Amino acid sequence: MGKIVPDIRGTLRNHMIELPKVISEASGIRIFGKRLKSFVFSTDVAVIRNTNADAVIAVYPFTPQPVITQALVLAADVPVFCGVGGGITTGKRVINLALDAEFKGAMGVVLNNPTSNEVIRQVRETIDIPIIVTVVSEFEDIEARIEAGATILNVSGAKRTSEIVKKIRENHPDFPIIATGGPTDESIKAVIEAGANAVTYTPPAASEIMRRLMVNYREKYKDEMSDN
Repeated sequence: MGKIVPDIRGTLRNHMIELPKVISEASGIRIFGKRLKSFVFSTDVAVIRNTNADAVIAVYPFTPQPVITQALVLAADVPVFCGVGGGITTGKRVINLALDAEFKGAMGVVLNNPTSNEVIRQVRETIDIPIIVTVVSEFEDIEARIEAGATILNVSGAKRTSEIVKKIRENHPDFPIIATGGPTDESIKAVIEAGANAVTYTPPAASEIMRRLMVNYREKYKDEMSDN
């Protein structure tokens, strides 16, 4: 007989973004004593406050700014892993941003794929929190990333994500891997079966959720008018 898990909800927070239950099949990654299986990919503080994800991966396509990191960490009620550059932002600035993120309370930092191994090495020498390095291809030198100081690999290979995870797992059976799960239970299950320990999930935009609500509101009044 399976365990009964009591489910407690509030009236105001009953409407929230719930991540696919299939993610619970992942093994998870234990970081500072916390077991994390699901990561919501978002920088929207409203989304971050209204999701049941275990943690947040906050990466955005602009130069990272400490004030954004501070806002995200303050808004979240779960661990936050902040992007600190590695693509547009490089060199010493990445190291300083990583240290600032640690000081502000981030549980880890995320380095973009173009980040050099030398920068990863310097970040590793500077901070104590985990370094998540993004991987987009199975042809990358994974050994060099790990040797430079990567703590976790974040595989984001679109439709090839599960194949990339599987390839990495063949040579690194125990190394922590987070992977993009995609939009369906089947795609999420595929990356877990390939060897991902945890899964990132991109929620619908707040504007799309609001659009759906407005459609429902309009339909409600339409039905009421037709009844009259």
